[in-house]
Parts: sequence; structure tokens; C-alpha cells
Amino acid sequence: MNQATLHQLKVFEAAARHGSFTRAAEELFLTQPTVSMQIKQLTKSVGLPLFEQVGKRLYLTEAGRELFATCRQIFDTIAQFEMKVADLKGLKQGQLRLAVITTAKYFIPRLLGPFCQLYPGIDISLQVTNHEGILERMVGNMDDLYIMSQVPEHLDVNCQPFLENPLVVMAPVHHPLAQEKNIPIQRLADEPFIMREPGSGTRRSVQQLFDEHGVVVKVKLELGSNEAIKQAIAGGLGISVLSRHTLVTDGKDLTILDVEHFPIQRNWYMVYPSGKQMSIVARTYFEYLLDAAKQFVDQTASKND
Repeated sequence: MNQATLHQLKVFEAAARHGSFTRAAEELFLTQPTVSMQIKQLTKSVGLPLFEQVGKRLYLTEAGRELFATCRQIFDTIAQFEMKVADLKGLKQGQLRLAVITTAKYFIPRLLGPFCQLYPGIDISLQVTNHEGILERMVGNMDDLYIMSQVPEHLDVNCQPFLENPLVVMAPVHHPLAQEKNIPIQRLADEPFIMREPGSGTRRSVQQLFDEHGVVVKVKLELGSNEAIKQAIAGGLGISVLSRHTLVTDGKDLTILDVEHFPIQRNWYMVYPSGKQMSIVARTYFEYLLDAAKQFVDQTASKND
């Protein structure tokens, strides 16, 4: 591979990531013939095919998969070096790659804004996905940090709690129980209930509490979106248990019921694989988030008072 250039590796990495020469060309602002030519020259340099086409789909060969993994290591190392140089110059520059669980979208963007103002040289890549998507990205080492409320037990990870994530019982604002205090948890069995989809961390926590107290609720709907559940509650279809953070926006039609054994106390965690060397930018955000979360709690408490 003595003749391979860094440009060729960038073209190959984009094509391998997208599984498409066309999408790689669009990302890199190149023509498709240019991408094809660069891949052809790199293939000649390697001495083995890097892609194979089956029908209309493009797949990596074994050599291609090995080269793709190598490219990721090379580009991560270069990025680390560039960030280190910027740090030595007293600057904070580079890219921060974040992946967050769906519910975190209600507060993470609000915490990112001030960070971007503090460090305008840092570019943010934010991926919002479900729990399974987070685990896939973590296994693939695709991001710097992962924000989630359920730390995976089967993966070797480092985690740091930074914000409480209380689960509360939500109902329409004019619900008959809205003005009652210390509602017995068994009373929930009389209400139509809206549940998150099976496999949801929220659902597991709620079901565990119900099982502990022998509560069997009447599940009227199962929905995979917090927004959909909030709309269903507001529409009078039932009550549900969601993170208090989902009320940060558009919560005027909903109220929190004062039910015994609630809120269910959980935490938000910053998670990254054990052994992963955190970049300077990631470490900077890690430390920033610990402090910003405290201010966020104080602001939210003041707003609710």
C-alpha cells in the first residue's frame, strides 16, 4: 500500500460507510467517476478487491472490512493529533460526536447551546436514537459519548451520572385525580393506561414497580414515541408514566399526578466504552456537562416553583 494516499482512504471510508459511491461523492463534493477512479487506484495498491456488488447493493470484501477499520483508526488518530495541537495553542477545536437516547432530546440541545458559544471552534454531531440504536453505535465505536438512562450490563463501559431522570405519572390537566394528594398506586389499575413499547427502559422500570405492588393496569395503547404518548394523554386516551423532562416543552395540557411510590428515581448517564481514549474535546464536554446539569436542575426547579 505504498502508493495509497490519504485522499484515497477518505474516499474509500465514505464509500464504505454509505455503501454507495454516489452518496460518498455527494458527501465529499466529488463526481461519481472521480470516486470510482480513486477506489480503483486504491484497490490496485492493496492488491485485493475492496468491494463486491450483489444485485444493486455494494458490499465490503474481507480486505475492505479490514481497511475500513484501519481507516477509522487512522482518522481518529489524526483528529486526536489536530485537537492536541489546538489544545497546546490554547484553543478548543475539533468535532464532538454525541449519541443520545430519544428522551434526552428534551434537554441536551439546551445544554449544547452554551457549550457551542464557549467553544465556537468545536463542531457537534448529534445522533438521536433508541436504546438498541445506542448500543449498536457503542459497539461500533461511532461516537465520543453516549447519553442514556439505562447503562448496558453486557458491555464493558465507563459511566458517570450527571442528572436525575424522574419518571412521573402524567394525566390530562383536567383529570379527576389532578387535585388529589398521595393517590394510592392501586388506583392506577382503574385508569386506561398508555405504555411505551416492549423493550423500553421506561417500561421496564414502570413494570417492575407495578409488579412489586401487585398492580395490573389496563393497557389501552402501546406507543414508541414520547411525543405520541403526550398527545394521547392530552387527547384523553389515558394516563402514562414518562420522564419529567418530557414536560420541558409543550406541557401545558398535561399534569403530574401525586401517586405514592412516584416518582421513580433514575439518572441520566454519560457513557463510553472502557479503554476508549477520550479526546480533548470529549473530555471538555464531559466536564462541562457535569456543571451545566447542576444549573439546569436549578433553573427547572425555579420554573416549577
